[in-house]
Amino acid sequence: MLNPNKNKNHFLFIVLISIILISSCSKNDNTNNVGIPEKTTMNVAYGTDAQQKMDIYLPANRTVVSTKVLILIHGGGWTSGDKTDFSAAQIDTLKKRLPDYAIFNINYRLGALPASNPFPTQEQDVKTAINFIYNNRTDYLISDKFVLMGVSAGAHLSLLHAYKYNSPVKIKAVIDFFGPSDMNDLYNNPGAYPVAILALLLNGTPATNPTLYTESSPLTYVSATSSPTIILQGSLDPLVSATTQSLPLKNKLTTMGVANQYVLYDGLHHGDDWSTATFTDAFNKIQFFLAANVQ
Repeated sequence: MLNPNKNKNHFLFIVLISIILISSCSKNDNTNNVGIPEKTTMNVAYGTDAQQKMDIYLPANRTVVSTKVLILIHGGGWTSGDKTDFSAAQIDTLKKRLPDYAIFNINYRLGALPASNPFPTQEQDVKTAINFIYNNRTDYLISDKFVLMGVSAGAHLSLLHAYKYNSPVKIKAVIDFFGPSDMNDLYNNPGAYPVAILALLLNGTPATNPTLYTESSPLTYVSATSSPTIILQGSLDPLVSATTQSLPLKNKLTTMGVANQYVLYDGLHHGDDWSTATFTDAFNKIQFFLAANVQ
């Protein structure tokens, strides 16, 4: 006859051994990451076009659990600019301030108008790049905690992706340096921005192609589940209006209950006149914002 107490003790013994083995494996996994060196790889292709490249900066001792991801998207009005617009000094600053982040600095296909790469080419490239990074995260030893940081047109693309797409990964936070949020308003109240370029990019005007203007506006997609956002804006920006672009975004995020911070630098323009002290203040605020909103 079987002894029920003996069976029970045997079962508990097996459970105990399993827990010890699992714990041991976890410790080994973490230990194995100690000593993994920092790695930089330039001009990694994420697509077949020559412009679909990224520079990758992986920190030392990275893990799929603890290493967050910062994706940089340059500006240039969707028709110019390059990932090298983020200087080596700026990359170094980000690496020092955010040592637990891997940094991916991407290029995307620029609008060569009127014939090549109109919108939403740039939007699609950002999505393709993010898919590429996400699908290779095990090889890179990075987590699924993605943050987007963009400048001007790059900020627009960051906001648009974060609010519009939840796949393959939900963006944890967005850093918006004076990015347009409402393409209809950008056309109708352009300031110094040339509306002729915008009309070529979006294949018409808000009157003739309203769907694309609406679908290309980050403001369209703000909801209660949108990514926490920090907005950095000059009050006298002649290209992206604080009053009609950044402030309405801040107000809608607040109305929807989304964590956000609106930083308005009085008397400053579109980044070109921002001093070292201004950028230092901006990066201080970014650092605190990410610490609070990306766990």
